[in-house]
Amino acid sequence: MDTDTLCNKFLGSILGTAIGDSVGAGFEGLQGFTEDQVHAVAERRKVLRYTDDTHMMIGVAESLIAKSGFDGEHMANRFIYNYNWEPFRGYGPGPPRIFAAIQEGESWDRASEKLYLGGSYGNGAAMRIAPVGLLYYDNPQKLKEVAYQSSHVTHAHILGKEGAALQAYAVALATTLDPTSSFDREAFLRKLGDFVVNDTYKEKLQTMEDLWNESDKIKIAAELGNGVEAFNSVPAAIFSFLTHPNSFEEAVVYAISLGGDTDTIGAMAGAISGAYLGMDSIPAEWLAKLENRLYIEPLATELWQIKTE
Repeated sequence: MDTDTLCNKFLGSILGTAIGDSVGAGFEGLQGFTEDQVHAVAERRKVLRYTDDTHMMIGVAESLIAKSGFDGEHMANRFIYNYNWEPFRGYGPGPPRIFAAIQEGESWDRASEKLYLGGSYGNGAAMRIAPVGLLYYDNPQKLKEVAYQSSHVTHAHILGKEGAALQAYAVALATTLDPTSSFDREAFLRKLGDFVVNDTYKEKLQTMEDLWNESDKIKIAAELGNGVEAFNSVPAAIFSFLTHPNSFEEAVVYAISLGGDTDTIGAMAGAISGAYLGMDSIPAEWLAKLENRLYIEPLATELWQIKTE
């Protein structure tokens, strides 16, 4: 693809993460609301404020740009700096404890192993992973390696790291595809299935094939999940994109309407859809209201410049 198209996709994924996060933030933990209600709330809000999902995604992008690739110590310190600057973004209990341990002298790649038995398998690594999927979109092996390493800063459990890698690969696949051509949902899903090695995620991907025509969102959430665990949110985000590949707005609103961890599922769906359709697919009125857009947008451009140099 030409470089301008690729840049538009980088912008779409980075901004798409922030938009999905900020639109979904007002519904976190809720169930039983409609897509019309999501639209109405997004329309009423004067500013679309993001949460720790976007805040940590910014840290990933900043570190990848500063080091022209992955540097674990640098990325961990970037997370810590951003958290100390804006601790009000809605962080869960785990990351601040990990950050404190690192500041007290623990190694960046050991701190997360000591927080929970076996490490965390939450979706905190997957929600921020879009910059990794973009920078390594054409190198799946390197993508998986960096996804695992960057996840390990806060999420040491295999299910947390595999979920982040799957989300990153979904972003990467979407980046490679031409949205003006027919979208092959089955081929996309098959490639995801070939990429993951963990049976939990393979089973979730296989389950999607039985849900294409399902209208009951309660059943979909029960089958794919809508919780804070990576294996109960990454599949829901991917499914939202796969069932609405031609509309960023529809994919994100649908993802949020599944309820539960709405900001994270919305962020991940927005990252994939934006990588496929590009920034131009994001509603202009949403972009105009996005908090700190003038800082977030150049990060995508700088990441693209590193990739195309």
